[in-house]
Parts: sequence; structure tokens; C-alpha cells
Amino acid sequence: MRKKIITLFLIACLVGAVWVWQNHSRHVSNIVQQYVENGEIIAVKPRYTPDEIMELHKKELIADEQHKFLKPEVKYHPYLLLEIKYLNDKKPREGYSLWSMIDGELVSNTDSWDKSHGFEDALNAGATRYDFLLMQALKQKTASLDQLQQNLHVEKETLSQWINSALSKQLIVQKGNEIQLHFQDPKIPSSPETKVSNLLVKKPFDKTDRLSPKYSANQIIKNAKAAFGEEFTVRNSSDVYLPVYSITVINPDHSTFTTYWNAVNGQQVHPRYSYKGMY
Repeated sequence: MRKKIITLFLIACLVGAVWVWQNHSRHVSNIVQQYVENGEIIAVKPRYTPDEIMELHKKELIADEQHKFLKPEVKYHPYLLLEIKYLNDKKPREGYSLWSMIDGELVSNTDSWDKSHGFEDALNAGATRYDFLLMQALKQKTASLDQLQQNLHVEKETLSQWINSALSKQLIVQKGNEIQLHFQDPKIPSSPETKVSNLLVKKPFDKTDRLSPKYSANQIIKNAKAAFGEEFTVRNSSDVYLPVYSITVINPDHSTFTTYWNAVNGQQVHPRYSYKGMY
């Protein structure tokens, strides 16, 4: 009888402990979720306000007095800030590298917000180090097979393998003896470092204020290593957000037209209609 009482007591204690743990875990989860949804983010400090942009571009956005501005909104675009080590001209370098988590491109300068063009294609294609070596050699002009072999210092058979790989991934096109990159106005930086000249600030946010990333940190870092070699090393990483203003004009027929503007350089951001999570 005594053993039964002890057994029942232990079962009751176990059930109680499970109940407490489940409810405590749920409580902790709710607190974490609440922090994520109503916490703070690190954002690049804006240099322009929505009012300044609307005033600067009023003539092109407002046709006449029949058209009116609606209240502007701000969305935060996700970027990955990496503290890095790398080699440049065989010399060790240290700095920061800022990557868009929406288009996978590298920001070369946070003042002008100039970005690369070609890294997203490479990321989606699963480009290797050899693909990037070929892309670097072609970033400024079309080249012949002989020119590529001379510039890359590789055997003809090796070059042929690299070319076939890049062709299969739609990174280059070949016309007879001529090879060129397969995207318009390519910008493939030889250095991974971003010139950072803007302050970072903490901002409160609501979860609806942020765009979801299209690419993960692991995808971007893997692509960067392929581009800049195994010496490209990440010391630390953090999520950083770029404020982008949505400026909407209501027309006389009550239809609306929305444009998007980078709050740092004041330039228009053209939407990626192929990315459903963007707007």
C-alpha cells in the first residue's frame, strides 16, 4: 500500500513538473517572440527624410494639383554586415563587408550605396572559386580564349573545363572564340571590403516594418568565399537594416502610384517584382 502511495505521488510530481515546464517554456517563448516582434534593430542612419525626398522629386512625382501625396511609410531592408580578414595583392587586410540579403549583392560604399552586379547570379548558380576567377577576368570586357589563357595562367585543358562549368551555369556566353559575362553591366569587385562611412543606430520596430531576407547568411558567406578565396575569413556577423521609404501618390481617379527611395543616398530603389516578399 505504501509503495502504491509513493508511486502515485511520484507520478503526480512528474505530471506537475511537465505541466510547469510546458507552461514555463510557453511563457519564455512568448517573451522571446514579443521581444523579436517589438524589440530593436540596428539600422543605417538616414541622411534624407521622406519630406525632403518628396520636395526634391515633387515635379516628377506630382503632375498637377489633382495629384496628392499620401503619408509615406518606411520599410527596413535586411543586410548582412561581416567583419572580415582577406588577402589583397597577397597582403593581409581587415575591414567590413556589407551584403544585401534580398539580392545577394555587395555594397561597395555606404555613402553612395553603390552595389555589385553579378553576385546574385553566381549565388543562384552555385558558382565555384574557378567560376569566379573566370568572371573576374571577364568583368571589364569580352576576351578570346587565348587572352583568357594568358591572363589566368592556366593550361588550355583546364581553361576549357572552367569555361564549360561557367557555360552550364549561365554565367558566361560564348560566341565563336569570344567569351563574355552573361549579365548586363557587370560589376564584380576585386575586393570584398565595403567603405563604411555611415553611422549605425538602434531603432524600435514592428515585425511588419522589416522585409524578410531572400538569402541566408550562410549562403552569402559561402558565395563570398568562392569569390574571394579561402583566405576570406569572417570574424563576426550581424544583421543591419537599410531604411527605404514608400512614397505613394493618389491620382484623380483614386488609383495610386508608389515609388521607393533609399533613405541614405536619396536615390530611387526599383522593386524586384520577382521577389514576392519584397513589397
